[in-house]
Amino acid sequence: SASMGCTSPREPTLASTTRKGRPESDMSKAYTQRRELATFRVLRTASGGPPLIKLYQFEPAFGLANASPFCMKLETYLLMAELPFEIPCATLSHLQKAPKGKMPYIEDEGRTLADTTFIIDYLKARYGDPLDGWLNATQRAVALAFQRLLEENLYWAVVYTRWVEPQGWELTKGAFFGKMPAPLKWLVPPMARRGITKELHGHGMGRHSREEIMVIGKRDIDALATFLADKPYFMGEQPCSLDACAYAFLANLVWPPLESELKLHTQKYPQLEAYCQRMRSRYELPVREITTKA
Repeated sequence: SASMGCTSPREPTLASTTRKGRPESDMSKAYTQRRELATFRVLRTASGGPPLIKLYQFEPAFGLANASPFCMKLETYLLMAELPFEIPCATLSHLQKAPKGKMPYIEDEGRTLADTTFIIDYLKARYGDPLDGWLNATQRAVALAFQRLLEENLYWAVVYTRWVEPQGWELTKGAFFGKMPAPLKWLVPPMARRGITKELHGHGMGRHSREEIMVIGKRDIDALATFLADKPYFMGEQPCSLDACAYAFLANLVWPPLESELKLHTQKYPQLEAYCQRMRSRYELPVREITTKA
């Protein structure tokens, strides 16, 4: 396994050969293949191929590509769109240099871009839109509404379970700050927690009681499960860019080792975990070392 993920995904022209004939459950083998292909791609770039997009994000945690659903969303989109990229090893300076003060961000052909929605808009305009071309105007509107539900509402309910509730905070602290050197690992976590709590209050979610926040989050989960139903992907038989977002946010609910009330609610809907497994298998999405040390 690779706990850092300093380089990532596969050469697009070889994507079909890495998937063909592979059992869906053989994820460790798939990730090894992906790292080998990443090396191939670096050599390809050195020999005159197109430059790799640099994706700056937090380290992997919770056995996921990222404990940040926004970072995981963007990495998933790059894999789905088969765009060549690399993930430089995370450093504190990367976060300090982040536009808008947030991860993830990318560097591409001399440009630095932030915010996953704007980044994906840029990537579509620059490299084409292989995922959403089949959607009509109504489907695009529905996809946007569910993206907003995930990113602007359910996200904040999940943030509450991770950063405010004591059990979640212990896991979050280890995932995001556990590898910091002393004294930073003692000083930064409480400052970050206070900052997130302030953001929760500013958003409005943090003004509610715990019970009210759980009601809000559960209703969002109900809506997602009801709309997905028995479809393979959120908008139908084919995946689209909404699935990069939905997979990242749902996997961050379904799989981390935090038995929150919201996670337990997702377990009422087997189609949600089945969907995450389907996405991870189809795109050989990374399975990485679980980081829970405080």
